[in-house]
Amino acid sequence: MSYPTYTDQFDHEIKIGDKTIEFTIGKFSEQVSGAVLAKCGETIVHVTVALGNKVDWGYFPLSVEYEEKLYASGIIKGSRWVKREGRPTDDAILKARVIDRTIRPLFPEGITNQVQVVSTVFSYDGENSHDMLSLVATGLALSISNIPFNGPVAGLRIGYNKEDQKYTLNPSETEQGKLDLDLIVSGTGESIVMVEAGANEVDEEEVIEAMMQAQKELKQICKNIEQIVKKVGREKIELVKPATAEEKAFQDTITKEILAKYKKQIHEVVNKQGRLEDYDLDGLVEKMTTYLNESIFSADDAKEVEVKQVKNTVHELMKQEARRMILEDKVRPDGRKPEEIRPIWTELDFFPRTHGSAMFKRGATQAVTVVTLGSPSLGQYIEDIEGEEVRHYIHHYNMPPFASGEAGRFGFPKRREVGHGALAERALLPMIPAQIDFPYTIRVVSEILSSNGSTSQASVCGSTLSLMAAGVPIKRPVAGIAMGLMSTDDLSNYVVLSDIQGLEDHVGDMDFKVAGSEEGITAIQMDIKLTGITVDILRKALTQAKVGRLHILGEMLKTISEPRAEMSNFAPKVHQLEIPADRIGEVIGPGGKIIKEIIALSEAQVDIDEDEDKGVGIVNIASDNIMAINKAKKMVENILKTVEVGEEYEGTVTRVEAYGAFVEFLPGREGLVHISQMATTFVKDAHDLVKVGDEVKVRVAEIKDDGKIGLSMLSKDEAEKVKQQRQNKRGSRPNNGGRSNRSNRNYRR
Repeated sequence: MSYPTYTDQFDHEIKIGDKTIEFTIGKFSEQVSGAVLAKCGETIVHVTVALGNKVDWGYFPLSVEYEEKLYASGIIKGSRWVKREGRPTDDAILKARVIDRTIRPLFPEGITNQVQVVSTVFSYDGENSHDMLSLVATGLALSISNIPFNGPVAGLRIGYNKEDQKYTLNPSETEQGKLDLDLIVSGTGESIVMVEAGANEVDEEEVIEAMMQAQKELKQICKNIEQIVKKVGREKIELVKPATAEEKAFQDTITKEILAKYKKQIHEVVNKQGRLEDYDLDGLVEKMTTYLNESIFSADDAKEVEVKQVKNTVHELMKQEARRMILEDKVRPDGRKPEEIRPIWTELDFFPRTHGSAMFKRGATQAVTVVTLGSPSLGQYIEDIEGEEVRHYIHHYNMPPFASGEAGRFGFPKRREVGHGALAERALLPMIPAQIDFPYTIRVVSEILSSNGSTSQASVCGSTLSLMAAGVPIKRPVAGIAMGLMSTDDLSNYVVLSDIQGLEDHVGDMDFKVAGSEEGITAIQMDIKLTGITVDILRKALTQAKVGRLHILGEMLKTISEPRAEMSNFAPKVHQLEIPADRIGEVIGPGGKIIKEIIALSEAQVDIDEDEDKGVGIVNIASDNIMAINKAKKMVENILKTVEVGEEYEGTVTRVEAYGAFVEFLPGREGLVHISQMATTFVKDAHDLVKVGDEVKVRVAEIKDDGKIGLSMLSKDEAEKVKQQRQNKRGSRPNNGGRSNRSNRNYRR
């Protein structure tokens, strides 16, 4: 069936929950293998699937790009110099990873052609999520393309609210902010392929129920995709050339002979690999190659076994042996039982000058996590298609090549590192105190020093320890665990593994990461290599994960059981004040004059934000020096203070006129000292006594109805004495029939 052209445009609608998604095929990008324009509300995404050339990279060269165009929301980049969109934001990378993890298991094995999926957000209405729209459109684009794909596949978001116990399909952006569970589920018509979730201590059964509801809806979506494929789908092309009968026979002989002579050695290598013991696999492969060429195929001049072919065969046999050991013997390559957790070692305060540090080691997986605390002004500003926001909790994850015993490239973080950092951040986020309770920017960095399975969950555990060591009052400690799966093709026999290591991740069928507290789940991420798994397997995995998670949590709490009461001496101190929202301008001053003055004089960092929900201004004062904080705090309080008659202040002369001097007695607060209030003797001109910049002691003499303040440089007793003298002088004047003589007129002047 030919692909539709612009003149043969195809439109279709499907319902997901209470939302309608409109698809347009054939109108845009006619040169790619598949292209879909998807619309929900006024959110529009365009997804293309392009087939490239064959490459020899040793893995399936699939790439997924997620393009968030700022114009989609009517936004121009805030940078003064750069207006073009730059490298993808971390959030865009995470959205691309969700699509990648959904579709990657469904491509036939052996494809070496480059396949590229590009999702571009052209319009965003602020309510209908573009990431879920892109996920469904990607599944449709691949299904109608000429690229081999074991679909259809679709994805959706399902939310859950504990209070009303309600599940919501593809909740709006507004609704998402009120959810206790934000779960993304991808799947075919029969099984689940990918899961990603952030949660606020949600129970396992609530997660299972959400998955079941999602699976039911995904089945209907996939049926709709199948109907579209029947109408506009292109014929699939052959990208993997099947082996000939002769090639199959040759490979079968190699496999049979290696097993016959080296089965014991393969078993030993698997055990050594599971225990991270040294073994010479290259030497064994060379020995096998020599044996095959000299003893098995020596009489056939046309047959010669290459080292690469033997090595690939050995890797496949090792995979089969590892799976056999687990499925049949119920023994893992490192000797553990399926539910057994590796030994755990934790330690705190490795680095004396950091604000909090911890090491978490589980088996040969080791993460060191460091916490740095800063003032709220150091929050990370994010500018993307959804506008601008500030984040005060940030988690970064780094895994250098030496962590896996290799030499490799250093540079900007790869997508995997971005994803693992985001997963750990999501796991801890529900436990992080609100800014009003703990007014700090918190940066957590996990450095992976050794990798042998589940480094992201080691980061979760290490982060909990380092946060408590830093004195961050987290709600509850969080631990994480990675679950694995070994199964037969028909899933009739399977084993769920707790705390998988690298070998089990490599040869297994599932990597299911679960993080949470004693009260419930806070984050989930699942990737599989099968075309899908059942809800029953997921239920067993979650139940087993809970047992393992609580065990790990218990081991962690032996080192530190609750957040420290005191922070590091090297951590900045932050004091927070609430002020009336309508008085924020007084503290800032015209052009920021007042707040800049407070910062300069106190040497503390001062920031002001408005809490619109509470209708107040939040003043954050930060410094390593508590005296600087107290000074800035006093200055802010003085600005907002209700001045009363009789109060005395130290002020600075800001302006001098003949009739008096203006004195700033509090930041941003000025009053006039009239010449009559400057001295006990007669003052003809204020310039004779003071000049700009002089420090003078003043007293509030009067507060007028219009708010203007009269100041006096006289003490209360001096002022009373001068007042009495003047009254006496007025009383001693001669009565001239209502007429004043020259001297009296001069006095009145």
